[in-house]
Amino acid sequence: MSDSAPRWQGRSPDKDALRQQVWTQLEDQQANIGPVRSHIPNFVGAEQAAERLAGLPIWTRAAVVKSNPDAAQSPLRLRALQDGKRLYMPIPELKENLPFVLLDPAELLRRGIPFEEVAGHRGAVQHGRKVRFDEMEPLDLVVTGCVAVTRRGGRTGKGAGFADIELGIMGALGLVRPETPILTTVHPLQVFDDERLVMLGHDWPLDWIITPDEVIETQTPYPRPAGILWDQVQPDQFRDIPFLASLRDSLG
Repeated sequence: MSDSAPRWQGRSPDKDALRQQVWTQLEDQQANIGPVRSHIPNFVGAEQAAERLAGLPIWTRAAVVKSNPDAAQSPLRLRALQDGKRLYMPIPELKENLPFVLLDPAELLRRGIPFEEVAGHRGAVQHGRKVRFDEMEPLDLVVTGCVAVTRRGGRTGKGAGFADIELGIMGALGLVRPETPILTTVHPLQVFDDERLVMLGHDWPLDWIITPDEVIETQTPYPRPAGILWDQVQPDQFRDIPFLASLRDSLG
């Protein structure tokens, strides 16, 4: 186990402690795949969770899907392409002025690019078409990476705030609508009692949680934020995400 401090530690001590617990439990029970600290953890059973999700009506109905770029959701991204869904994936850490890539399975087939090659984030960035937020289609399903979740839809990522920023922008632009399902795939060790995770005003809740063994429809009581809460964006986020300040100005 690494003793190095997680990259984004310090914004919420309670969430920091919960993340450390998740990462430690996954390591201790050998349920992780690869390093977990400062990451959305990849986990044993990620493929089974993706298969379980693929049997749900919310998946069958979706033509346009957004997924986080983390390894835990790589099987899900592969399944989306195999099922003919157009897939949007953010550039890791939103580090470019064109922050998303579009993976269109029909286009990939024409170019002779195997879906397996673009299911990982490196192949997706290499072969996908980079797009701005205003070039994106409305989303039918949103998959976000999580470190810890609760059965009522509470969630936290690795502490950087990228997912909440993405969702806030897409909500403000109408890409994520009130009825758009938001979900994640996680290991059972990442699911906690509700009182362990306090949701804040900028936190976007989950509608569905999929594990290798279970489908949880959260019926979440937590409201979705009204767009992006600019007064809660951190100075380092403005510094590290190139387009964020100009987007704030354009959105008013």
